[in-house]
Amino acid sequence: MSPHDRSNALQPEREQRGAGLMSPQDRPAPAELALLASVFVVAACGLVYELAAGALASYLLGDSVLQFSTVIGCYLFAMGIGSWLSRFVERQLVAQFLVIELLVGLIGGLMPAALFAAHASLPVASVGAFRVLLYGLVLLVGVLVGLEIPLVMRILKRSFSERYALKELVSQVLTFDYLGALAVALAFPLLFVPHLGLIRTGVFFGLMNAAVAVWALLLFRGELRRWRVHALACAAVVAVLALAMLQADRITTWAEDRFYVDNVVLRENSAYQRVVVTRSAAGVRLFLNGNLQFHSRDEYRYHEALVHPAMAAQGAPRRVLVLGGGDGMAVREVLKHPGVQQVTLVELDPHITRLFSTEPMLTALNGGALSSPKLSIVNADAFGWLQGHDERFDVIVVDFPDPTNFALGKLYTTSFYQLLDQHLAASGFAVVQTTSPLIARRSFWTVAATLEAVGLNVTPYHAHVPSFGEWGFIIASHRPFRAPTALPPGLRFLTPEGFGALLQFPPDMARIDGLEPNRLSNQVLVQTFEEEWGRVSR
Repeated sequence: MSPHDRSNALQPEREQRGAGLMSPQDRPAPAELALLASVFVVAACGLVYELAAGALASYLLGDSVLQFSTVIGCYLFAMGIGSWLSRFVERQLVAQFLVIELLVGLIGGLMPAALFAAHASLPVASVGAFRVLLYGLVLLVGVLVGLEIPLVMRILKRSFSERYALKELVSQVLTFDYLGALAVALAFPLLFVPHLGLIRTGVFFGLMNAAVAVWALLLFRGELRRWRVHALACAAVVAVLALAMLQADRITTWAEDRFYVDNVVLRENSAYQRVVVTRSAAGVRLFLNGNLQFHSRDEYRYHEALVHPAMAAQGAPRRVLVLGGGDGMAVREVLKHPGVQQVTLVELDPHITRLFSTEPMLTALNGGALSSPKLSIVNADAFGWLQGHDERFDVIVVDFPDPTNFALGKLYTTSFYQLLDQHLAASGFAVVQTTSPLIARRSFWTVAATLEAVGLNVTPYHAHVPSFGEWGFIIASHRPFRAPTALPPGLRFLTPEGFGALLQFPPDMARIDGLEPNRLSNQVLVQTFEEEWGRVSR
């Protein structure tokens, strides 16, 4: 382009500067830095809304890779639409950008609170209505976020065209955009959600978007035609978000009180999950991310069935490994065998082991098992811990949550069970909690096929736990399993005489042959589990 052509091309921009914008030479360097910093902020906020929507979909609709994938896919699609629509924004770029920032901050910042409230208010059968609201908000916020970066880039190009070539401008903007995304991707699970919770995290970043709007209001005061109207809009949005921040605990409490039938007596966030404990005349319940883990009324049935058959089959276990089960209930049952000398508990979440070691209401349930001198508590990922240690154990109790996603599904794979086998003494027995053989029949027998694929003998059995229904377990070993002839005194459910009935599977729970083992490379169990349990919620 010739100097004359370039001068003509820049004439409209120079006319705009004459109407109120400073020239690049007059504009202070901090203004340029502030424009680029806004890119960092809007990128961070946009990713937070995406992560919050995915986490909420998993939390409220089931911890599922499907939920996260569909939310992220819809969000990115909506951002593409927003970027395409930005071409039609031709006048008053700063004013338009300011309005978009306020809308993103208001809608995106309040989205977690709105979804929590809607989920608590809608009838249980209205899952479809909740999905419409969820994806409607995701699409709306995504479109608005998609408009942001193109407008910022055009404002920068207009304001600093004589300082930056287009390639340098694009490089600067995208650098700050990706840095913002990286920063929030690390801080969201490690800092914001554990300390602020999802509702406050959403509102906090809504306030960040509003702060960008306020900054634009002040920096471009001479250009905005209706400055007072924009100022009032900024003040109103900041006030609404500040009120939501102050009332976040009340909103969470109200939503959870409506979601949980019993009185909520403890609600906390860990680095890994939302922990809720409820209490009623019937007993105490523990929920992790909204999923029931136990009811004190009948948890003894589950834990006695989980622990004692394998312990009795081994005969004289001295070293026991418990994987999962940070509530200490399985450890409580293990310690009922007087010959046990050492128990190692590997639990990912230190928040759970701390609660069940110190909270009187909870320590009463596990009998203070987590304070036993025989117990060593290790807060680590079980997969990694097994890879890094070579001890062998007489009994291994595997008490993981069900395989609702790939992170949990890896703990039900041939790779994990090979590690389990390496840590099992030659005469040892392992036992795995294995979901419901009635509701999730294919899932149950897929676990059996997976254990057999690594060369272990399996002994499946089941027990009725009223809070869960029919629940399944599988004992794995290299030597034949023998039904217990003696059990520790004082058990409330399991007896040597009654155990034989637990080994019998009626036709609707009978083995399904030919199932593919669950491997890290396919994770077929996660999909099967989703399909089978999904039918229950429909």
